[in-house]
Amino acid sequence: MAKTQPHVTLSRRERQIMDILYRRGRATAGEVMEELTGDPSYSTVRTQLRVLEEKGHIHHEEHGLRYVYMPAVPRHAARKSALRHLVDTFFDGSSEQAVAALLGGEGTRLSDEDLKRIADLVSKARKEGGR
Repeated sequence: MAKTQPHVTLSRRERQIMDILYRRGRATAGEVMEELTGDPSYSTVRTQLRVLEEKGHIHHEEHGLRYVYMPAVPRHAARKSALRHLVDTFFDGSSEQAVAALLGGEGTRLSDEDLKRIADLVSKARKEGGR
């Protein structure tokens, strides 16, 4: 199995499959197929699962004649890697620019409670960072 960086770009369908596996924890190709939109064929789902496994996003266990697939890394680790990739790619590695874009574009939609929670996270990061 060839492993690549966890932040390798996923297609829309691959993201859907990953969402199913994270939500369920583990699933067979048939179970994944049941939850996908657009009625993909069984062989298409198996191929997409194999590609995700080759990319290092999932792995499988054999249970009798069936393969049971599960995420290779916890969801929080995948989120962190994907976010780092996003910040590096679109914001030149600047977390400040990424936060500014979020607050600038969506800032008017944030409630006072949301802003307080964000401020609390910043405060916590300062304390943990020794700043």
